[in-house]
Amino acid sequence: MMRVLVIKLAALGDFAQAFGPFAAIRAHHPGARVTLLTTKPYAPLARMSPWFDEVWEDGRPDWTDIPAVLRLARRLRAARFDRVYDLQTSSRSSRYRWFVGRRAEWSGIAPGCSHPHANPRRDFMHTAERQREQLEMAGIREFPDPDVSWLDADLSRFGLPGRFALLVPGASPGRPAKRWPAERFAALAALLDLPAVVIGGPAEAPLAATIRAAAPATVDLTGKTGFADIAALARRAAACVGNDTGPTHLVAACGCPTLALFGEDSDPALCAPRGASVVVLRSRTLGTLDVAEVLEAVAALRNGGG
Repeated sequence: MMRVLVIKLAALGDFAQAFGPFAAIRAHHPGARVTLLTTKPYAPLARMSPWFDEVWEDGRPDWTDIPAVLRLARRLRAARFDRVYDLQTSSRSSRYRWFVGRRAEWSGIAPGCSHPHANPRRDFMHTAERQREQLEMAGIREFPDPDVSWLDADLSRFGLPGRFALLVPGASPGRPAKRWPAERFAALAALLDLPAVVIGGPAEAPLAATIRAAAPATVDLTGKTGFADIAALARRAAACVGNDTGPTHLVAACGCPTLALFGEDSDPALCAPRGASVVVLRSRTLGTLDVAEVLEAVAALRNGGG
């Protein structure tokens, strides 16, 4: 049996944008044993999917932890993979070629690999197009739309209204320029003609409280949702408004009409969410993005004008 390794370490938005490549690799190797090397936060999501036979979650050891690095090296060498698809394409993941061994075919950017992504402008491509081109250069020609129906959950415990809008007011705490101000989200929630549901990690609870103060019907689910819950919410929401952050990408990948807000801290040409209906609003300073403009874009999305 052919043994295939796929490397995708982080983060959630990047992981969601790799659903298409994951599906393409699985379809191209229907009889192979496909292993994903990832990190602990994304292993549960990967194990729910139909694309992998096994998932390893030790893909990012601390390089100063020599025993952990050696364990990973031994594990990769012992598996005797025939082909590797490095979708992380970082200096770290490229090093793993030496762990795997030269006998394995390698798709990525590691020096001397058998199937290099030989496009000098690869770093100027959107993630989706870059990964597709990488796989094409490795011989993959079919790219089926990824079926994510497996990612679902029972939401009855939340007591949600029949229709609602999803709001994702958080983003990386180290990159505040990626956040539309919570007060703007609150003003938007107060103007919507349906209640809002706020999602995010536990640290985003103060943002949800700000929104609820302006729109008391808002449901605060910060710190209460897993990946499957987010996907289920996406399928049931009328629309989503979110910053450039992982949950927004996952919501878009599940088909929810999504309005993604971008500031100067990230370039939508390289990393905007992909999905059936996605619109990007960008302002060099997100704090100046007007609530009325966002409200108008949400209305267009809900009317099929996205």
